[in-house]
Amino acid sequence: MVAYQYKFAKVLNIREQEKSETEIAYKESVNTFEKIATELYDLLKKKENTMDVQNDRLTLGLSIDAVHHYSNYIEGLQKRIDIVQKEVIQARSKMNWFEEKLVEKSLEVRKFEKIKEKDFEQFQQEQNRLETIQLDEISSLKFQNKEIR
Repeated sequence: MVAYQYKFAKVLNIREQEKSETEIAYKESVNTFEKIATELYDLLKKKENTMDVQNDRLTLGLSIDAVHHYSNYIEGLQKRIDIVQKEVIQARSKMNWFEEKLVEKSLEVRKFEKIKEKDFEQFQQEQNRLETIQLDEISSLKFQNKEIR
């Protein structure tokens, strides 16, 4: 009996390796996105808290220097928020791109696996057919040997 060998085994291995690499890159992009999004959330929360403190102090009476200080601090936070928002958009875009690539690679691998399954089924059918022919020949030879005696 002949051992089964998939004719596209090397291609399948390459596609599986590409899929694994893309999966790693996707996970890294998700981690980067989460890190930047968390930073943005923290900055927005810090800005909100600072504005709440400033409003509370304004009701109690606040010096002009303190108002100026809070305004500068909030303005600095807003500039940083604007920068981080752009980074979040870029990170999300990169993450989505890797997700699309991962889906493409997964589909490619699945196609080759399906082809392999069908090819293996055909191989088994052919092996069964050959085995049947071989058994028929053996039966025929045994029958001929019985008749000759």
